[in-house]
Amino acid sequence: MSAESEIRNGSVIQPQPATAEPHVVIVGAGFGGLNAARSLRRAKAQVTIIDRRNHHLFQPLLYQVATAGLSPANIAYPIRSIVRRNLNTTVLLEEVCSVDLDRRCVTTTQGDIKYDFLIVAAGADNSYFGHDEWTRYAPGLKSLEDAIDIRGRILLSFEMAEREHDAIARRRLLTFVVVGGGPTGVELAGAIAEISRHVIVSDFRRIDPREARIVLIEAGSRILPTFDDALAAKAAAALSKRGVEILVGTPAKAITLDLIRLENSEIVAHTIIWAAGVAASPLAKTMGVELDRAGRVKVRSDLAIERHPEAFVIGDLAACVDAAGNTMPGLAPVAIQQGRCAAKNIMRAIEGKPYERFKYTDKGALATVGRAFAILQMGRLKLSGLFAWLIWSLVHIAYLVGFRNRVIVMIDWAWAYVTYQRGARLITGDIEELISETANPTQNTRGESCNKSRHKGSGLAGSE
Repeated sequence: MSAESEIRNGSVIQPQPATAEPHVVIVGAGFGGLNAARSLRRAKAQVTIIDRRNHHLFQPLLYQVATAGLSPANIAYPIRSIVRRNLNTTVLLEEVCSVDLDRRCVTTTQGDIKYDFLIVAAGADNSYFGHDEWTRYAPGLKSLEDAIDIRGRILLSFEMAEREHDAIARRRLLTFVVVGGGPTGVELAGAIAEISRHVIVSDFRRIDPREARIVLIEAGSRILPTFDDALAAKAAAALSKRGVEILVGTPAKAITLDLIRLENSEIVAHTIIWAAGVAASPLAKTMGVELDRAGRVKVRSDLAIERHPEAFVIGDLAACVDAAGNTMPGLAPVAIQQGRCAAKNIMRAIEGKPYERFKYTDKGALATVGRAFAILQMGRLKLSGLFAWLIWSLVHIAYLVGFRNRVIVMIDWAWAYVTYQRGARLITGDIEELISETANPTQNTRGESCNKSRHKGSGLAGSE
């Protein structure tokens, strides 16, 4: 399909395919990319999904893996199995290094792939606000590897404290700091508190896990800033009741080995977890288009890129503005609806029809503090407590991919609720080596290529 094959629909330039079955490339199999692929199942097109992972990850429940609530396999599902009935769809396990909009091709670790239509759902990564050196001391939560690493750090802290004789060193090992008061940070802090106060309280002989100090740090004036003030206050009260210290208006100034420095104080802690910010995928910078301050690609109301109507950007990577002038949040429902909209517009273009604007239907927002307590905000409806937690549980089970995963998660949660037990309390790898690594952290250099461009899929942990 050449530039000359485009047709003009009013003020919107829209591509017209030159072949009967144009090639649609989808970068990323997160919420947005996967729903786009599903919507294109019966399209008269050849679809190629490219992802650096072979599985779709349900990121909102990553924190449950990180806190030993669920096994990694319970929140991930093979991409090929999800789209196996899409006879027009091919899946490639590759990493996308760059996108050339003028040449209409994506460059991967294995070479160039041409496209007629493109959907970029490359997702987001952790943002340390210009302090990337903090990554070695305060890992973020964006992948299964991250979750397993954090799970090991949390559980290993208790194990190391059990064999530590020095009271000061033991106090350092039993101090956990979560940086960031959004849904992910709140959920992590609440889950760690639950582990120490209930799950492992009788498992140790030399230490009392209930003495663990859990601190939640937020740079803003309150936690959960996207929620209603009253709901956020109830969540804060529930966290405090569970033993979590909340420090607001205290941005991190420095993070080093076993230490986080704040404005007027510092906390000595063996385990520091980063949940404070996200950054758009580096892939956006390779596209040569206008980006917003957060590094997201500015798109039109139909999710296409200006002057490149054959290319769509969705999910966390898209700076999509609604009718009120507000940028769409990085939520899973947004990515899902955008994926379906982009796919629909591609099918309309194939049929010679004009694009439709993206219209977001607000599904509300949820966050859980821990056992039997969550907050829900949906328009004027605002709930908190057990009923909101039940809704939170049902919504997350419904969004999981795979019947087996839904059943297993439901059983695991029911068992954990009744018994206060978590069955995924596993520390994997060489224990002494892990202890050495936590004492002398080094920069993670695992398998990075293509200038560290990643496409982890749309949607944020904790439904942020």
